[in-house]
Amino acid sequence: MLGVVASALGGPEVLRVTELPEPEAGPGQVLVRIRAVCVNPADIAATTGKIPGGPVSPPFLPGWDIAGEVASAGPGAARFRVGDRVVGMIPWYLTRGAPGGYAEFVAADAGWLVPLPDGLDFATAATVPLNAQTAHQGLALLSSGGSPAGSSLLVTGAGGGVGGFVTQLAARAGFRVLAQAGAEDEQWVRGLGAHEFIPRDADPATAGPVTAVFDAVPLGPAAAAAVEDGGVVVATRPTPAMVPARGVRQEVQLIQLDRDLLADLVGQVAAGRLRTRVAATMPLTEAADAHRRVLAGGLRGKLVLTSG
Repeated sequence: MLGVVASALGGPEVLRVTELPEPEAGPGQVLVRIRAVCVNPADIAATTGKIPGGPVSPPFLPGWDIAGEVASAGPGAARFRVGDRVVGMIPWYLTRGAPGGYAEFVAADAGWLVPLPDGLDFATAATVPLNAQTAHQGLALLSSGGSPAGSSLLVTGAGGGVGGFVTQLAARAGFRVLAQAGAEDEQWVRGLGAHEFIPRDADPATAGPVTAVFDAVPLGPAAAAAVEDGGVVVATRPTPAMVPARGVRQEVQLIQLDRDLLADLVGQVAAGRLRTRVAATMPLTEAADAHRRVLAGGLRGKLVLTSG
């Protein structure tokens, strides 16, 4: 099979299309023929070595979010049958690229996968697992940090994958959502339920004081400046600490795979209750170019690599 391997730490140029042995499904696993794998900022962080826990030694396979079909099932994976459509998240924080999703096949633990509802295409489904779970779990951190529904919430990067899901879930939960995104995404984020739009080039502090900030970019101190004293900031990566005297609670949302939550979120997308978007699809073999496009910015939606 073909896979895209990070041959060294660095930019897109380190990604190499490589012929690899086709894996076999072991106990509790299914072999997934990957039809779509989402390109996430976490993939770029992995190839550059800028990830929690320190860099992974190459070679390794990037890729968290996959959608495809069951090609075979190992012992103890009876919930899936050959031909079943599935979507799932490789817990890359555990696998560290062995396996990763940038390949034509992956031997995946059955617990990483949920059924893919009819009517939801592979590419769209592949944009859901990492982004939607991060959004949902980060909002739970906000609530545990004393930011109940009805509070004001600034969301940075509201036009992106995580930020878009945060905007929808928070608005539905009763938060007053102030969404910061590029001007070209104003209509999109308002359609997600944002109560107020803030242009990307505006100082986030002008939106404050708000009860809480979900810093999906993350911007770090610039976003935290908008939160009120005693408020809470949730960021998707570690950022510099807040001024302790302000009493701001700072949390980092690091994803934890939750199969039941994933199934619910995928179902909501399939039913049209949650929205996501694909900027473009590209062949798996063009992964390096896909990384270049992500780094260049300006995408409206996620890039998805396809195979088969």
